[in-house]
Amino acid sequence: MEILKGIAASPGIAIGEIFLLNAKKIKTVKRKIDKNSIKGEQERFKSAVSRIEKQLKRLIDELPKEIKEHSSILQSHILMLRDKMVYDRTLELIEDETINAEWALDKAMSQIKALFATVKDAYIRERLEDISFVINKVKAALTGAETRLDLSSLKRPAIVVANNLSPADTLHMRKENCLGFVTELGSRTSHTAILAKSLGIPAVVGVENITSSCLSGETLILDALKGKVIVEPDEETLKTYEAKQKNYIKYRLEVISNSNLPAETKDGYRIKVKANMELVEEIPIIIQHGAEGVGLFRTEFLYITSKALPTEEELFKTYKEVVERLRPYPVTIRTLDIGGDKLASGICHENEMNPALGLRAIRLCLREQGLFRAQLRAILRASAYGDLRLLFPMVSGKTELVEVKALLRDIMDELEREGHGFNKDIKIGIMIEVPSAVLVADILAREVDFFSIGTNDLIQYSLAIDRINEAVSHLYEPLHPGVLKMIKLAVDAGHKAGIEVGMCGEMAGEPIYIPILLGIGLDELSMNAMAIPKIKKVIRLSQQEDCFQFVSELLSLDSAKLVREKALTFFRDNYPQDMETIDFMEVGLSI
Repeated sequence: MEILKGIAASPGIAIGEIFLLNAKKIKTVKRKIDKNSIKGEQERFKSAVSRIEKQLKRLIDELPKEIKEHSSILQSHILMLRDKMVYDRTLELIEDETINAEWALDKAMSQIKALFATVKDAYIRERLEDISFVINKVKAALTGAETRLDLSSLKRPAIVVANNLSPADTLHMRKENCLGFVTELGSRTSHTAILAKSLGIPAVVGVENITSSCLSGETLILDALKGKVIVEPDEETLKTYEAKQKNYIKYRLEVISNSNLPAETKDGYRIKVKANMELVEEIPIIIQHGAEGVGLFRTEFLYITSKALPTEEELFKTYKEVVERLRPYPVTIRTLDIGGDKLASGICHENEMNPALGLRAIRLCLREQGLFRAQLRAILRASAYGDLRLLFPMVSGKTELVEVKALLRDIMDELEREGHGFNKDIKIGIMIEVPSAVLVADILAREVDFFSIGTNDLIQYSLAIDRINEAVSHLYEPLHPGVLKMIKLAVDAGHKAGIEVGMCGEMAGEPIYIPILLGIGLDELSMNAMAIPKIKKVIRLSQQEDCFQFVSELLSLDSAKLVREKALTFFRDNYPQDMETIDFMEVGLSI
């Protein structure tokens, strides 16, 4: 029996025999060409790109109705084929360095990898996987190789094990035969993982050397709750996991039944539960899991994956699609929340000693007003098509907010003169994620329509903890008394001014924190869509009056350790129904 660890990408437990896929590597032949052959080689590259475009379009047309909604992922791959970093750069390299198309394509990919390596945001770096899939398809077309993994021989239920799977491969999997999959590469936020979640296929990714650690036909346990893979389990382990699998299925059926129920406590307190999103492709998952709209739409992706800044029209098209597809539910769009060091365009690229405390988010946007105006114009224009709200990140005081509102009024006047429709009464809010914003929350609340508490940064800034620094990451504690008091200060200030206060940080999607957040009096929680059913279930089992009393007791404690111990005891005492169904530790609920 061998136990391997990876990343839980799509939840579930699968037990079955292994179907091992060994993809053939495409060897790049490097050739110098003479100047007379440049145009011919460029045409050969263009022809290969056209063939892949036709293949992807044909695949989109052939998708069954039940998964047609995921065609946008394949559409994004079609767009990547013509991306300047891929298409134009390869043509330039063929001409400038007089080399064959395969070699030029490899060089273009190396340059893209180097560019992505400078990006600190892990989520954005992971989008490199999509570009790799696209480039491999073009290389295959140039060399005559086959890139699509052959799943046709998957005749009976099995767990697929591969080095990597593309979104197209995942879409080809028939759920009744594919019990789950394990890959050596990949991430929790890859398009492949998103599709697996939507299709209900358990998946563990990032398992090193899995393809060399097993054989087709061997028994495998795929624990996609803990990110664990067990090859050739012993009899005792097999029995344990068969019981866990039954319990998990029972748990999921019970939890999913809560997805479209209102998030209302036993004593009638109604709280909105929304989703955080980054990609248009996530919309089906958001709807399926019972979100009441989008509480946080992160807008950084289009800025970081393009060599040039996205145009107003490109932004408008994306925002309009999101708003229309989620109508009548509200969508809250957060304006650009990155530093100049992350922009692929190179704008404002400065080597800062501490980028987290430097020129980023609203500070960058107010300095680079051309960039900011384009985004605000696109958002305002999209507001004519549904319930769209504006959220500004990293506001530290009133001065920034006054400047932003003045710019917004100026853009509204501009759009009106041009004859563009937009919502003149669009709701605007700010992220509460800087300690100074908490301390002047009473002042800021008079200037906006809502607050959204970003606990990830608020905790980091309040406790002076860099979460990615292993030496101090253990000190990152959402239940630190100081953090809880800051959240309560912001909520109380917002309510006193008559505005709603929500939370869009990771705390909002963790069950153990829900009684605390209910007791503090939050109006809205926004989280990863997959967490919504379980959070709704906890809310519906709660009594807000009990939660008020509980929070009052917590705020009198003097250490994070005591707060966490009391929170765990409260959860176990008040939510026995959940504890009976499945061990919460098994589904990553951080209790």
